[in-house]
Amino acid sequence: MTTIETALSMATLLTVAAAIVAGIATMAAYVSAVDIAGAAARAHAIGVAYQPPRGSVEFAEASGLVTATASVPAAIGTMRAQAVFPVEAR
Repeated sequence: MTTIETALSMATLLTVAAAIVAGIATMAAYVSAVDIAGAAARAHAIGVAYQPPRGSVEFAEASGLVTATASVPAAIGTMRAQAVFPVEAR
């Protein structure tokens, strides 16, 4: 009886630990998406090519503003972030 209880509790602890690690990895991906979106918007606004270290970036330009949308794959889904930056005079 004790062996079964131990096995069940160990499986539960392992599942909880995996969920915690996945949550931390997902939050790290979100922070990375925010950083990538900001850097990409600044680079596009001044006319410099930008290659994101991970994920992808899409740009939209309207009314003198550049909007960069970064998508970064995460442990739980895909994290997305947007940044807006004014276009520099070229």
